[in-house]
Amino acid sequence: MLFISPTESHRGTPGHPSPLPTMADSMDIDDSLYSRQRYVLGDSAMQKMARSAVFLSGIGALGVEIAKNIVLAGVKAVTLHDCKQCEVWDLGTNFFIREEDVHSQKKRVEAVHSRVAELNPYVQVSVSTDVLDENTDLSFLKRYQCVVLTETKLSLQKRIDHFCHSQQPPIKFIGCDVFGICSRVFCDFGEAFEVSDPTGEEPKELFIQNISQENPGVVTCMDSRTHGLQTGQSVCFKEINGMSELNGTTHQVTVLSPYSFAIGDTSSFQPYAHAGIFRLVKMPKTFTFETMEQQLSDPRLLTPDFITFELNKCDAELLLKCTEEISRTLKNKVSFAQLVRSVSRCARGCLSPLAAVVGGIASQEVLKALTGKFSPLQQWFYLDAIEVIQPLQSLPAEEFAPRGDRYDALRACIGESLCLKLHTFQVFMVGCGAIGCEMLKNMALMGVGLSRCSGEICITDPDLIEKSNLNRQFLFRPQHIRKPKSTTAAAASLEINPELQIDAHLNKVCPATEDMYSDAFFSRLNLVVTALDNVEARRYVDSRSVSNQKALLDSGTMGTKGHTEIIVPYLTESYNSHRDPPEEEIPFCTLKSFPAVIEHTIQWARDKFESAFSHKPSIYNMFWQTHSSAQEVLRVRIILHSMEGSFQVIKLLSRRPTQWEHCLALARLKFDKYFKRKALQLLHSFPLDTRLKDGSLFWQSPKRPPSPIEFELSDPLHFSFVVSSARLFAGIYNIPHSEEQLSYEAVSSVLAEVEVPEYKPAEKVSTDETVKKPDQLQMTVSSEEERQAISQLQKAISSSSVTPGRLRMTPTFFEKDDDSNGHMDFVASASALRAHMYAIEAADRLQTKRIAGKIIPAIATSTAAVAGLVSLELIKVAGGYGFELFKNCFFNLAIPVMVLTETAQVKRTQIRDDISFSIWDRWTIFGHEDFTLSDFMNAVKVLIIPKYGLKQLFVL
Repeated sequence: MLFISPTESHRGTPGHPSPLPTMADSMDIDDSLYSRQRYVLGDSAMQKMARSAVFLSGIGALGVEIAKNIVLAGVKAVTLHDCKQCEVWDLGTNFFIREEDVHSQKKRVEAVHSRVAELNPYVQVSVSTDVLDENTDLSFLKRYQCVVLTETKLSLQKRIDHFCHSQQPPIKFIGCDVFGICSRVFCDFGEAFEVSDPTGEEPKELFIQNISQENPGVVTCMDSRTHGLQTGQSVCFKEINGMSELNGTTHQVTVLSPYSFAIGDTSSFQPYAHAGIFRLVKMPKTFTFETMEQQLSDPRLLTPDFITFELNKCDAELLLKCTEEISRTLKNKVSFAQLVRSVSRCARGCLSPLAAVVGGIASQEVLKALTGKFSPLQQWFYLDAIEVIQPLQSLPAEEFAPRGDRYDALRACIGESLCLKLHTFQVFMVGCGAIGCEMLKNMALMGVGLSRCSGEICITDPDLIEKSNLNRQFLFRPQHIRKPKSTTAAAASLEINPELQIDAHLNKVCPATEDMYSDAFFSRLNLVVTALDNVEARRYVDSRSVSNQKALLDSGTMGTKGHTEIIVPYLTESYNSHRDPPEEEIPFCTLKSFPAVIEHTIQWARDKFESAFSHKPSIYNMFWQTHSSAQEVLRVRIILHSMEGSFQVIKLLSRRPTQWEHCLALARLKFDKYFKRKALQLLHSFPLDTRLKDGSLFWQSPKRPPSPIEFELSDPLHFSFVVSSARLFAGIYNIPHSEEQLSYEAVSSVLAEVEVPEYKPAEKVSTDETVKKPDQLQMTVSSEEERQAISQLQKAISSSSVTPGRLRMTPTFFEKDDDSNGHMDFVASASALRAHMYAIEAADRLQTKRIAGKIIPAIATSTAAVAGLVSLELIKVAGGYGFELFKNCFFNLAIPVMVLTETAQVKRTQIRDDISFSIWDRWTIFGHEDFTLSDFMNAVKVLIIPKYGLKQLFVL
């Protein structure tokens, strides 16, 4: 589907580039590959990327990171430009260069070309090896929408940026570099760059409590919900009763409180009656950029953290003199002395984790440049890792000298001793998804866990590779689909660095695997890394790390946002020391009878799926596993005069379809039950003019009155619901069907014979929103229902239809990413029909899939950045650094913002002046098979009391 055609090999030069395909018109998006990224960027941005070409110069540590990220993202074409030859040094900085590339003296760009290209078959990757200098004719750049320069002289960067800035429309320009422990990114997108969505945040819809009739009119949110608006933003209104003049109009707001805002003069409008919804209107924003030449004298700079210290290295004095001369030309004077002395020693080296961070940031800026989605960097970003080398300043120069191996670039920054500590590290990483792949890449480049040094990386992940993983989990390729993530990631990491020792498992880390991942296993570790989405799993791993006093590196992403948390024994709090607020649950009564927003109808459809196709079949199987036969069940139920615990099972048995036509008929009856009878029953119980005790209308916001839906097979939504339901019923009842039976004509023929019973009102329904979802096995049944169930079971037994096969069902488990299974067809159609029934604006299939599948939006740029940040902290853990040097981070690449903070210091509980304890303290007493309480008390007296200066042990 997306995009254009499979990758082809293209070669060219800056002066004579390879021909690029003409721009494509509208195109489909391969959701099986890009589903997680679509939720970050949106289809419009994805399609703009698919029509855009990028020129990327410099394929070193930073350049290859950018190439990886933008190819995974799905741009149309990328030209990789580089003139350098592969060296041993590159093996520790460029994850796509291999030892054979160095031995055969390949050009860097030739070595990485095929490996970059295979990341995404929809992206055309070409190479260029010509010299790009002050004399090059730059007109070839007009074929690109964005130019990215790394490892390029400043004078050439200024020349190319000036050329790009002067074009109409401007060619977006990005210049970036990593110099040892320091890095920077520069962006110039032209004098007027329009952004359609500055933040990427999904606008919320909120219900209105009241709108005053005055100047200015004041809007108050229902139930004291915070609106999250800022003065100057605009909102639109709908579904207001009374002050209907506001419906469909947009107004700028002035925030008065977290729960109210003013919108202008409403004094001439009709009085507000009830109901109404407002929604933030996203307004485009224009950003202005200056050239690099202009910005060098008066830079607009974003710095997440800035720490300097004194290195006292005399060989930095010449560089310091140069920077002081440059500083005198700046409008805002800056003191560079301490920083420059630190930077100068490491500038020839490279911290590959820092390159990963900056590569993620710069890549996101490329995507912004191509799509106009999110706020661009204005205009400089600076990030350093000076705290990594702070404890190393007194080491002799020999520590940082090259030794002719793949770790020279790292050694130049952190020294030989710390490199050796990384080589001997024992690391346990839980999860081999997107962050896990990036972490393995970083550890491979740094030589963490080498076989020859008795180090090891143990990884575990029970999941198999899916196609949707290939968009972010860059160690995997199409041929790896349905293979285990852990073993595949291990093999790919060994290609980056054959010296690694990797032990790959396919297990969850949970109480059930505690024998495998025992305290003895944890005792030999130096570090635990979590690369998981599941919060409970992370909490369990954290508890095991704390109990075994092991450092833990945790991180996560959601779209363009990312965070890291560093947990160090005796220094910091643990992951479990804080709790996120619980997710707000939708009341059962709201889901059952009174949906107000699309999320309610989607959750209702998801619940119906679970109940009908997963939960009930599972209960059915469990019941018949514990009951010998239908005859025995009947005998016991007659004796006890009760159907408790078996009513639902017998209903399923007696109504069990035996052929495809029965499944269609059952689906048609479900349509009538869900979308017609339910509405008729509610309106019978609560007519539209029903009022509460206080005189207010029962049917007012947020309650919406339903409208019954008459079945029309010609309606695509009705057809989709019936067919998908029938397919799912056929699946759980093990009934075969053919593709021909799914055609409109075949379905129509069957449904024409289905008799739909006439609707008869039941008793009044409950509106108590505290009511909980009933337990299927514990539901109370009436005497009449019991008699009917016994009669149905007797009939089934007498007809000899209760065979072993009929006592077995096949539960179906929701799988959102397989469009052929009908799961999303059912949820999407059921949700849309219920939304229509309650006059709620329906969601498209993509949004429905995200909510129903609880999909976390994801993109490779933020994954690369977060893994790079965590890997920098890994170096500090290996070095045994002090508390003040560790950093937690939160970033949002969309805005963009990055906040580095000190970790949370561990809290200690004081027992007395000289005795305290924290979550990290343990009293370890080793017992034996016949260990008694007296033995325990004696051990405490011997081991604990003297240690803490206690005089006696009190036992209550």
